[in-house]
Amino acid sequence: MRLDKCLTLNYGLSRKEAGTVIRKGRVSVNGSVVKDAAAKVSAEDSIVCDGDGLEVVTEERKRYFLINKPKGCVCSNDDPQNPIVLTLLEGEAGGLFCVGRLDLDTEGLLFITDDGGWAHRITSPKKSHSKTYEVWLAEDCPEENIRLFAQGVMLRGEKYATRPAVLEIMEPRHVLLTITEGRYHQVKRMFASTGNKVVGLKRIAIGDIRLDEDLQPGEYRELTAEEIAMF
Repeated sequence: MRLDKCLTLNYGLSRKEAGTVIRKGRVSVNGSVVKDAAAKVSAEDSIVCDGDGLEVVTEERKRYFLINKPKGCVCSNDDPQNPIVLTLLEGEAGGLFCVGRLDLDTEGLLFITDDGGWAHRITSPKKSHSKTYEVWLAEDCPEENIRLFAQGVMLRGEKYATRPAVLEIMEPRHVLLTITEGRYHQVKRMFASTGNKVVGLKRIAIGDIRLDEDLQPGEYRELTAEEIAMF
């Protein structure tokens, strides 16, 4: 990595500003002043700017966020008709994208990152990460649906039944559903196959990461190192 790029990543400088700082002799690499902005540095180098003794990570930092997506926002980088969920991350949106999708009328846990490899490990069908949804229904949910969903159901237009899912009935019209795949509108279609209609949908967990109870719609936080390492 070039030295000037390293400074832009770690100090928030423009490439021009970083070049000026370097040419003025304000940066040292491994104890020696370096005035060449194009000098190559690596993660093993100790870089000090303005004598503050800060050892700088030279690799581009990836960003990982968990947001409580509100209804009415789309998981897209461009939409002329609806608000975009990425705009809720004040000053952070550049280069970020949503990990998977939640429908316009669906709320809840959504990951946002700029790490494509990490996102793929979550969304890849081969990984089978569980996703838990809180569901509100138009009609009462019969106990029989617990067994039905556990064995898999056929959805209209599909060739194969859904994978086994776990249904927990909290109240007659309020349930939790955990699935391990992500077919198009899957939760809504599963209940539609039983003659019921989803009137409210909120994702509350992906794998072992649950939506923070105190995180209001539209609010977000950074994922911890331990949470990032789960995928």
